[in-house]
Amino acid sequence: MKAVIMAGGFGTRIQPLTNSIPKPMLPILNKPMMEHIIKKVKSVGITEVVILLYFKPEVIQNYFKDGKDLGIKINYVLPDDDYGTAGAVKKASKYLDERFLVISGDLVTDFDLKEIIGFHQAVNSKLTITLTSVEDPLQFGVVITDKDGKIIRFLEKPGWGEVFSDTINTGIYVIEPEILNYIPDNIPFDFSKDLFPKLMKEGVTLYGYNAKGYWRDVGNPESYREVNKDILTDKVKLDIEGERVKLQGGVLYTKTLDLPKDLSISGKVVLDENVKIGNNCYLENVVIGKNTQISDNVYLKDCVIWWDCKISDGSKIVNAVLCNNVDIGKNVKAEHGVIIAEGTEVKDNVHFEKDVIIWPNKLIEEGAIISSNLIWGDKWKASIFEGSKVAGRTNIELSNEMAAKLAASFGSILPAGKTILMSRDYHRASRMLKRSFLGGLLGAGLDVIDLKLIPLPVMRYLLSKSDAVAGVHFRQSPDNPSITEILFFDSKGLPIDTNTEKSVERIFFRENFRRVNYNQIGEIKDDPMATKSYKEKFLSLIDKEVIQSQKFKVIVDLLNGSTTVVYPDIINTFSIENIILNAYFDEKKLSQISTLHKKSADEISKMVKVLSLDCGFIMYPNGQRLVIVSDEGEILSHETALLSILYLIDKTVNKQVKVYLPVYVPEVMDEMFENLIVERGKFIGLKHNFLKDYYFFANLEGNYTFTDMSFSYDGMFTSIKLLEMMAKTKTKLSQIQKVIPPHTFIHKVVACPSNLKGKMMRKFTEEAIGKEASFIDGVKIFIDKRSWVLMIPDQYSDNLHLYVNSDNPDKAKEIVDTYIEKINGWIEEK
Repeated sequence: MKAVIMAGGFGTRIQPLTNSIPKPMLPILNKPMMEHIIKKVKSVGITEVVILLYFKPEVIQNYFKDGKDLGIKINYVLPDDDYGTAGAVKKASKYLDERFLVISGDLVTDFDLKEIIGFHQAVNSKLTITLTSVEDPLQFGVVITDKDGKIIRFLEKPGWGEVFSDTINTGIYVIEPEILNYIPDNIPFDFSKDLFPKLMKEGVTLYGYNAKGYWRDVGNPESYREVNKDILTDKVKLDIEGERVKLQGGVLYTKTLDLPKDLSISGKVVLDENVKIGNNCYLENVVIGKNTQISDNVYLKDCVIWWDCKISDGSKIVNAVLCNNVDIGKNVKAEHGVIIAEGTEVKDNVHFEKDVIIWPNKLIEEGAIISSNLIWGDKWKASIFEGSKVAGRTNIELSNEMAAKLAASFGSILPAGKTILMSRDYHRASRMLKRSFLGGLLGAGLDVIDLKLIPLPVMRYLLSKSDAVAGVHFRQSPDNPSITEILFFDSKGLPIDTNTEKSVERIFFRENFRRVNYNQIGEIKDDPMATKSYKEKFLSLIDKEVIQSQKFKVIVDLLNGSTTVVYPDIINTFSIENIILNAYFDEKKLSQISTLHKKSADEISKMVKVLSLDCGFIMYPNGQRLVIVSDEGEILSHETALLSILYLIDKTVNKQVKVYLPVYVPEVMDEMFENLIVERGKFIGLKHNFLKDYYFFANLEGNYTFTDMSFSYDGMFTSIKLLEMMAKTKTKLSQIQKVIPPHTFIHKVVACPSNLKGKMMRKFTEEAIGKEASFIDGVKIFIDKRSWVLMIPDQYSDNLHLYVNSDNPDKAKEIVDTYIEKINGWIEEK
């Protein structure tokens, strides 16, 4: 039997630890992580190993050489491109003429490989996937097996709404060589995304073995720190080299023999060769690499210190990773944690107030006080993006420097010489950060059309009709006045996908920006007629005469938003009698939208009734979200508003059209529609080629899109389109409400720690066994023909979303109460 070790990853998420070495070479107990894997493989009698390389291959080759020092034979395979996990293994096929084990070189585990191989043989499997349970399954393939170990369902790297179990694929496989025939040559082909679905489709039975023991993918700096703690606190069994010395308070494993007699230790301490330690030092659960010097009176706890470091007198460091060649001055205090990348010098008397990351080759001046708002801290440790946007506290996480660096990263993945559209709201923070961002794009060789102040739907429309390759919009968060949001869009005006986000983050963390020559720096261009084409398209899609015939009277609150520059002109074009409130700029009010919109809705409701108006609208500041008030002054819930719009679309289109909705939108009217084909599904990562087949899509947050206009949520267009449809049907909103079948729809947000979301999805999946259920997004269980419950974990916050719909209000409440009680019980389970 042979083994294949995957060692080609970029290690983007674990930056800056992988600044100069690939992730499999990160030290664990002063040995490369992959060396522990090789020794584990050899322990089951495998002596011929193939190592698949890609990123910094020479570092791995120079260390392991031909494998003779470890008692094995190593064959290196360096593909000429990124062929995916399975495609890379196919490149090694000339070495794989017998059963082989595939394992990653950048994980830590104490699984018994003999048990895994034995299971594979016992069930006569062609391919066995090693499984384990984890708290956060989002970065892995989620798996369900039957009682015999046969895999019955598999999903690679799901969103929280797709997770159906916390049992995941560990990336450890036992494979028979004939499986290689299913992998095509010279094209990207992934085990989880491509090979496994192909095998299952062709009737090849895949087996899953649920291994016992410790397994951890070392994916980011925090997990690297945690895995070292787990090793030193006996949560994982790994061999530790060095002379074992039992001392009062702990155990010392040392390759350095000349140590001071007054050294005090606790827990486990591991010392490599030629470590110098001064007098009166305290070490607790610490690993120290070779040639490192520790001066007098130093306190170290829960630390991993690489090679060639220096820590001077009186320093106190807790929960830290110090990469190679880090120089710590005297009396440095880091008691809340710190990760310091290679080549950094920290001068005397520096105080780290918070747990932060310091990037490579930095110089921190004497007496500096470092916190996460000075050096990238907790917020940027794992990822920058949350759903195609970057959000942070203005001038703290999102500083001018951060904006410029982010722009340089984004610009570096786009072709030089191309054009980007940029826009903003009128807040001074948005203007400031946009200017810094603009400079970063120009330096990467991108031209910029600066639309300045413009509503977001207008920018996205212009982007979709232009030759620009991307768009970026700056706004103040509608939920938190201290936060600025930067929104990123592709050439079709749709939010960028996760692959684009990861490409930007890879460059951001490596600081590997494209810097063009002085004569290739981008240009700034204006478009003084920017809103003209939007208005022209808008007007061409609305029947002006029909609207005028109804002589509508409406009231609109623009909430001091950027729609002020467009919407009043548009609504007056249709000769609609209107009252427009808050159509002026006010930064203070813009920062209070989260509270002002409730007050606005109450005021609009009263005025509609008092003045006998046909309806009212509350337009959120960026022009995307819309709240609708009926002719009777009722503030329509987003669910009722959506169902009303669907009813009107059905009555006014002259052919059958498709609409796309989230899975949680009630189906109560679906059977009533004659011209609507209603489809429901996930809303993350929707592409232009998918959406172009739909006439309309929306969610239950007041966001609506008519695709004839654009693929952007557009409250301005929706408000006028709604009036047009009401005019064509001669129907009032209050009349439509009476047509909607009686039902009770409830949405509850239930607090749940992120590390238990996977467990909650597994529990809901188990609840669904034997019942009619749907797993398109989250887990939807049909209680009976007219009642269902749906649970979707929140993608970003520590919450679960629980949706219930029933024709009986008492039953709906009972279902909600029952499942909230179950969720809380599952959370409390040990």
